[in-house]
Amino acid sequence: MQAPSRSEVSAAAAPSRRVKIGLIAIDALEFDEAVDAIEALVGRRQGGTVFTPNVDHFLLAEDEPDFRVAYEETDLSLVDGTPVMWAASLLGSPLPAKISGSDLIRPLSARAAVRGWRVYLLGGRPGIAAQAKEILEREYPGLQIVGTSSPMVDLSKDVSEQEDVLEAVRAARPDLLFLALGSPKQEIWAHRIRGRVGPAVMVGIGATLDFVTGAASRSPPWMSAAGLEWVYRLAHEPQRLWRRYLVRDPRFLAVLAREALSRLSRDGRA
Repeated sequence: MQAPSRSEVSAAAAPSRRVKIGLIAIDALEFDEAVDAIEALVGRRQGGTVFTPNVDHFLLAEDEPDFRVAYEETDLSLVDGTPVMWAASLLGSPLPAKISGSDLIRPLSARAAVRGWRVYLLGGRPGIAAQAKEILEREYPGLQIVGTSSPMVDLSKDVSEQEDVLEAVRAARPDLLFLALGSPKQEIWAHRIRGRVGPAVMVGIGATLDFVTGAASRSPPWMSAAGLEWVYRLAHEPQRLWRRYLVRDPRFLAVLAREALSRLSRDGRA
């Protein structure tokens, strides 16, 4: 029997409704549905990518062609960020749930322990992935984290020049590969290597390993619900994040306005 194509895998794992904002489409899923959709991808044994777009991702898609293509071809796109959910509602296409990489790692680890999936942690600062492995395996008896690494991924190099990193992943034979490289690196690199790491489904998780180990703290739930997670992060990492939050991200309003005008134009022609 012929193996299913990427589009067939995506159709089986993703919902029929997608919400388009600017240049990124988002799958409209409840949280449990998202976990089930990732399980469907793992079960297909054809690999895949799962990304969680926030406000910054919409702007990166405007500016970075490789990032935009990675999103165009991803298998699942799950909304990360209350402001994006507000934007979708304003456009008349509400999304059912906020689903970040940080929210996914523990439910997926629990599912992996039950299903017998092999898990690999890649990224973070040296030693962080190994610490996260100890914590997650302790929390979820039976979880198999079969490898960890913190490689220096350089997008300016051809993938073939990083074959040692990919060989380590292939040798571990993971079903689920958590990528903690930060954006846009993790999305672009995941797209480039998706045909080189076997059946592994890659989930972009950003700074999640820092949260798991306690090396960094997440914002309180009330701040996240109020759309103020960015304030919390800016207060804790001002030198690294001020330009992103105060200079780049306000451009999202222009993306939103363009999308609203585009929809009005389409509705007028209908």
